[in-house]
Amino acid sequence: MDKNPLFIQHQTSADYRDRPFEMVILPLGSLEGHGGHLPFGTDALTAEILAGEVAARIPGAAVLPVVPYGVSDHYRDFSFTVSLSFETETAIIKDILESIYREGIRKVFIMNGHDGNIAPIEAAARNVKVAHPDIKIFSLCAWWQELGSLLPPGFFEVWGGFGHGGEAELSIGLALFEELCQPEHAEGHVPDLPKIGEMIWLFSELTDSGATGDPTRATRKKGLKMKEALVDAIVAALTRLNETGWSYGKTS
Repeated sequence: MDKNPLFIQHQTSADYRDRPFEMVILPLGSLEGHGGHLPFGTDALTAEILAGEVAARIPGAAVLPVVPYGVSDHYRDFSFTVSLSFETETAIIKDILESIYREGIRKVFIMNGHDGNIAPIEAAARNVKVAHPDIKIFSLCAWWQELGSLLPPGFFEVWGGFGHGGEAELSIGLALFEELCQPEHAEGHVPDLPKIGEMIWLFSELTDSGATGDPTRATRKKGLKMKEALVDAIVAALTRLNETGWSYGKTS
């Protein structure tokens, strides 16, 4: 195995003594079906790889091991789903943040790859922030929702690229872990959801294929542009926070 000094699980205590880090990145994923064209670990792989790309460009940053399971019960009608309860996922994130704080780290970036983790992140991070006001927590809970403002209009061909295993997700999969993807099996369905608000659905109500959106429109070229746009935006945000000492509140 090649040693990556940016990944904390590869480091020794001697490494940490010689090159201490002051910010950690916590990648969060899931294990669940993404159709016949993407691996079960898509969300975890995406979060971990993007976290490594960001850490490589932020001095003093290091990446925690990815949490490979998430709140995925809403996908359980499609194999292979291993889900944590909301309470368990929240407790895991909270315990990790508490451990980070105990270790003296005060800057945390959460890189999430899975929709079911959004609410647990909010609950856990709010609790830790209230308990430790000096900790700074910055989170990207839904990278797929940020793309609209980062890419040119019309970049995606169908449904704004959205969808579980859809155009955007297969595209970024082809850019990050192409050897694990099988685009020849791509199929999906664009559900007829309300234009405002949010339906609370089981995924089997939206599709029979295990994917939504139109993954047949995905390309590696799109994925590479998505990766570049996402990483650049995250790096810019973290760089700005570092320049201001993570001071983001009221000014005198």
